[in-house]
Amino acid sequence: MEKPRTRTPSRDIHAALIEAAEAVLIREGADGVTIRAVAAEAGVAPMGVYNRFGNKDGLIDALLIRGFSGLRDAVDTPGVADAAERLRQSGRNYRRFGLENPQHYALMFEGVIPVAEFSEELTQVSAAAFGGLVAHVDYAMAAGAIAQDEPHRVAQVVWSAVHGAVSLEIHGHCPVMIDPDQAYETLIHVLVAGLAEGSPTAPS
Repeated sequence: MEKPRTRTPSRDIHAALIEAAEAVLIREGADGVTIRAVAAEAGVAPMGVYNRFGNKDGLIDALLIRGFSGLRDAVDTPGVADAAERLRQSGRNYRRFGLENPQHYALMFEGVIPVAEFSEELTQVSAAAFGGLVAHVDYAMAAGAIAQDEPHRVAQVVWSAVHGAVSLEIHGHCPVMIDPDQAYETLIHVLVAGLAEGSPTAPS
């Protein structure tokens, strides 16, 4: 007797399409992420992608959500008790995420595909990624590892420094012949040491 067919749950189809979109992104870069390419990767008709995401913007939004969720997980260092080391480890994890996911990183931060408007979920997820860094800064201030200041402002300074370094490394713009691991380690130690000395806020 023939077994009755079971339908694939909608959430599984949605996840499979995002996995397909990520595969295309990694292989071909952001420009290669099209409805047709993702449909072919997933083995479905293009209309199946439109039905789940509406249009290409919806697909890119889903990829950005996945990217920022991954970054939020990467910078989380709950097992590191020492406040200064927690901040440094968060910076190392940020670099690792960028180097291991350069196509995601470009999509998230370099505007390779302009997004007209973030969805509510993407806004929340991206804010949570930055919030993870703010939490590390707040923890370091409470422990006396860095000087007291407004945590969001200090987190912005930290992010600007590590983001700039990672972006330069990804694009090969490191003219000084030095081991990149050593160079980045120097950066995060100098950064945390400087924050321990005083506030990064510029004098008015």
